Amino acid sequence: MQRTIRILKRDAGLSALEDVNSASPPERPWIPLARPNRSRPTCLITVMCYNVLCDKYATRQMYGYCPAWALAWDYRKKAILNEIRHYTADIISLQEVETDQFYKFFLPELKSDGYDGIFSPKSRAKTMAENDRKYVDGCAIFYRTAKFSLIKEHLIEFNQLAMANSEGSDDMLNRVMPKDNIGLAALLKTKEAAWDNGIPSDPMQVQQPILVCTAHIHWDPEFCDVKLIQIMMLSHELRNILDEASLSFRPGHKPESSAVQLLLCGDFNSLPDSGVIEFLSSGRVSNDHQDFKDLPYKSVLQKICQNDKSNDFTHSFKLASAYSEDIMPYTNYTFHFKGIIDYIFYSKQNMTPLGLLGPLNQDWLKENKVIGCPHPHIPSDHFPLLVELEMTPSVPLSNGMIPRR
Repeated sequence: MQRTIRILKRDAGLSALEDVNSASPPERPWIPLARPNRSRPTCLITVMCYNVLCDKYATRQMYGYCPAWALAWDYRKKAILNEIRHYTADIISLQEVETDQFYKFFLPELKSDGYDGIFSPKSRAKTMAENDRKYVDGCAIFYRTAKFSLIKEHLIEFNQLAMANSEGSDDMLNRVMPKDNIGLAALLKTKEAAWDNGIPSDPMQVQQPILVCTAHIHWDPEFCDVKLIQIMMLSHELRNILDEASLSFRPGHKPESSAVQLLLCGDFNSLPDSGVIEFLSSGRVSNDHQDFKDLPYKSVLQKICQNDKSNDFTHSFKLASAYSEDIMPYTNYTFHFKGIIDYIFYSKQNMTPLGLLGPLNQDWLKENKVIGCPHPHIPSDHFPLLVELEMTPSVPLSNGMIPRR
């Protein structure tokens, strides 16, 4: 269907109405993967991950192929919000959200739709004057309040962790510590409304704890070592958070962090064949992986990460990526780069993907000569990811309940 966009354009001191005749992209397809299990109580969760492209990064120098009016934040923010509302996810993980825009735009708008949310800017905000801080971007997590309540939020600052674990390593201090990327985690628990096929017979299972984490990993391909170390530090911190959560639910008992389900979303700025994704997917990465660049990180990383007998660095999460390359050929689509760098990872033990939002129609991209995004019909240079997950109750942790074995 042809649609005419009429925008008041102010460019180079000129004001004019510009008509842009452009075919809207077809709806992205929904790809069913499995049928829900109707024989027992299950919790159905839809999860979105979306880098919204912060206003200050959306420059004409970077995205000269996009009309100036379509690059303007006042135009893009409405389209971004419409996209978020269109998919009505239960959990929304956002990156590159400007501090001021979180509090003045996203939070009030999404609160009116039945969400609440948490946010943290990148670590540099702490060193800035108040007026400058509001322009710093960061990560946000929104959750549908009818289905979830917030127990606790956690901020993971990679530069602080790098400094604390540097142990005199110049590479840790000079390469990892200056990057102020963050991870943000929300420990949630489910409410009765989250359970699709009847409420669990054990009332304690109704309040299933789930740790939702979003992260924005460093972007520069020349710093693949930093990306891998950031994700290893994140894994270590998430393990600590899960163990702490388990202990707080069951004082005096051995941590049963597998009882707390994990969702890990974000813009990891890493391709599927990178050390970052190998580590998350397989649970291990070799201590001589090429992404470490032969830099002497081994001794400091042994403090951060588990080691097995082969001296590989490991983590104990059983994670799987909701998306694969054969389903989604790229999540970031610009003139200079097209590839998969955004991910949704989930706990394999108690979560099953039922369906995914498929890719943007490639014929439409070719026919409309879309060489990169943003575009008048696509408000970010990233495409949102969306997955529906079926979660079964794992272990009742509250009120001293003993986990099933």
